[in-house]
Amino acid sequence: MRFQSLPLHGAFLVEIDKREDERGFFARIYCEKEFAGQGAVGPFVQSNMSLSAQPYTLRGMHYQIGESAENKYVRCLRGRTYNVIVDVRPDSPTFLQHHVFSLSAEKGNGVYVPRGFANGMMTLEPNTELLYMVTNYYDPARERGLRWNDPLLGIEWPHEPAVMSNKDRVYPDYDPAYHLGR
Repeated sequence: MRFQSLPLHGAFLVEIDKREDERGFFARIYCEKEFAGQGAVGPFVQSNMSLSAQPYTLRGMHYQIGESAENKYVRCLRGRTYNVIVDVRPDSPTFLQHHVFSLSAEKGNGVYVPRGFANGMMTLEPNTELLYMVTNYYDPARERGLRWNDPLLGIEWPHEPAVMSNKDRVYPDYDPAYHLGR
């Protein structure tokens, strides 16, 4: 595996090394020892999967607060996505800054998103599947989300969302009392 640090401290892309032969390929997608060497904190306690049937489906910007905050390792198993992470750590020098990148099954890449970051994506192909490994259990009382088009964040999406949950659509503009649980 190859690790590429992203501009928001603690987040990194993960690229696989494929061993190919006449059968196809084999690749390691996770190694606790190598992730720990990059500062990634585990263990992962839950794996989740999403399938978005239509292109331009938007999911996010999700995170959990307090003791339910989680580190995530997200991989694209089929299709291609436009991903965005936002630093929501108030003590961070990159607080409320975002970074965009693409994940795809073809590239075989993934991203490690540390706790204190919101994570979201827009599918760029039909039937896009993602695998999410997380270090904490889902806690609906501590779930938060940033609105995808909050002017404070200034995220430029590649397309207007074609499909989005109502929950994601109605997240409020950034407010520390809500978003940080204060």
